[in-house]
Amino acid sequence: MSAAPVRAAPEVLLLDYGAGNVRSAARALERAGMTVRVSDNPADVPHAPALVVPGQGHFRQVMETFDRHGFHAPVMDAARAGVPLLGICVGMQLLFDGSEEAPGVPGLGLIAGQVKKFGAAPERKVPQMGWNALQARGDSPLLRGLGPDAYAYFVHSYYVPLDTAVEHGAVTNYGVPFWSAISRGNLHAAQFHPEKSGAVGLALLSNFRREVAGGGSL
Repeated sequence: MSAAPVRAAPEVLLLDYGAGNVRSAARALERAGMTVRVSDNPADVPHAPALVVPGQGHFRQVMETFDRHGFHAPVMDAARAGVPLLGICVGMQLLFDGSEEAPGVPGLGLIAGQVKKFGAAPERKVPQMGWNALQARGDSPLLRGLGPDAYAYFVHSYYVPLDTAVEHGAVTNYGVPFWSAISRGNLHAAQFHPEKSGAVGLALLSNFRREVAGGGSL
C-alpha cells in the first residue's frame, strides 16, 4: 500500500511595508506550519494564495506607509476577490473605515466601523499591556479548538468597539468590551500579538493555516 502524498505547507505572503515586526511574525507563521514569503513588492500580491498584514505604530503613519509602498490597491483587489487575509495589531485596525487616532485618515474600509481609543480611568492604564482573556463569539475559524480560558498578549491603546458589524471572533474586556479577533468571510484579524501569545497564538495561526490550506471561509 503506497504512502499518502505529503501535502506542501501552504504559502502566505507577509507584507513588509516598513510598519510591522516582520521577522517575529514570519517566525511565528513558520512555526504554525506555513511557508512564508516576505515581500515589499506590491506586484507580488495578485499572485499570493494568502496575505498577512502586520502593523505597529500610529494609525496615520502605518496607513500612509502602506499607501506609499503601493499596497493599497492590490490588497483591496485581493481581499475583494476572496483571498484569505490576516491582519495583526494595527493591521487589524487598517481593515476598518478609520481610527480616532488619526481623524480624516481613511482606512481600507473593508469592514464598516471606526476604531476607538480607550478612555482614561483610574482602574486601568492606557495602553493595555499584558495578558487578557479571549471570549469566543460565533464561529471564527481562528478560534476553533481554543478553550474558554484562552489568554493572549496585548499592547494597544485603540480598539474595535463591540457594536461593529462582526458576528464571528473573540471579545475581550478592558474596562470596555471590544473585538480582539474577527473573522468575516475571507478577512481575519487579531488585535493581540499571536507571536507573543504562546500556545494560544500558535493555535490561532495554525487555524489560519488550515483555513488557507482548505481555501474555505465563513
